[in-house]
Amino acid sequence: FAFQGPSLKQFMDIFSLPEMTLLSSVIDYFINHGIEFDQVHLYKDISDAIRDVHVKGVMYKWIEKDLEQYILHGDEIYAVLNRLVNHKKKLFLITNSPFSFVDKGMKHMVGKNWRDLFDMVIVQADKPNFFTDRRKPFRKLDDKGSLQWDKINQLEKGKIYKEGNLFDFLRLTGWRGSKVLYFGDHLYSDLADLMLRHGWRTGAIVPELETEIRIINTEQYMHSLTWQQALTGLLERMQMYQDAESKQVLLEWMKERQEIRSLTKNLFNPQFGSIFRTFHNPTYFSRRLVRFSDIYMASISCLLNYDVNFTFYPRRTPLQHEAPLWMDQLCTGCMKTPFLEEMVHIR
Repeated sequence: FAFQGPSLKQFMDIFSLPEMTLLSSVIDYFINHGIEFDQVHLYKDISDAIRDVHVKGVMYKWIEKDLEQYILHGDEIYAVLNRLVNHKKKLFLITNSPFSFVDKGMKHMVGKNWRDLFDMVIVQADKPNFFTDRRKPFRKLDDKGSLQWDKINQLEKGKIYKEGNLFDFLRLTGWRGSKVLYFGDHLYSDLADLMLRHGWRTGAIVPELETEIRIINTEQYMHSLTWQQALTGLLERMQMYQDAESKQVLLEWMKERQEIRSLTKNLFNPQFGSIFRTFHNPTYFSRRLVRFSDIYMASISCLLNYDVNFTFYPRRTPLQHEAPLWMDQLCTGCMKTPFLEEMVHIR
């Protein structure tokens, strides 16, 4: 779509997949059948349809009919939650989904006593407005999901609350700042306001990370990336030689480097490459991810690999004026790099 600025739609989470699929399918149908259409109208109609399916509860009913197909059993999720509870951590759940869906889904994933794991459960929270709009009060639900009329002066363990807002949540719990670690799967709806305005620690759940890590740990990827970096260093060092033979060698190196760049990108996805980087540049998603999350992982179950008191320290990444030092180390062998010695013999 030829939009710019605020009119450019960003598809940022897993809920965007059906919307993108429907958009591409309808556009493909219109083009193949010679049907003229206005891009703005098409996008609006499809967005409205997606929203109606979600807001009116149609999606929840479909999923509830076949939980086995749509929701995985969460043995590892239960292990994480139970471990945190045993270490005296206070847990809370804030979701936009209705209680009936949350209850059935969590019973399927975690077990019938899932509510015992959480100190607070808030449903139909209307995120991201929950984090910015002070006007909606908390409402209590009974065990059948019916609204109660009493004023909420405290958030009680074992009770279910609807709507509300973060400002009342902070006032009633006293939980503030870096003592809170909040996990979410949407950078804007879940994490941005909490980090920028309230100082919470944030963790992003990125399921695609599992596939990406598996690819970067393959021998093919590591071989290709190492040789690409070595070629880059050679090109930087040797471009001063301008005789005919040297120029020919440099051209061959440049061609080979470009081929390797394309290869490493296509290993992730032939159409789009990695969701985290485009060649040497981080993607827009990756930059937003780093901006709005302190840590990110494929699943909350990844925490099982670490002690509860483990501290994650930020990694030092080279700046542009530091990069030449890194390349010199790589190309002169000062850094121990996998497969580099083998490649010296090959080349």
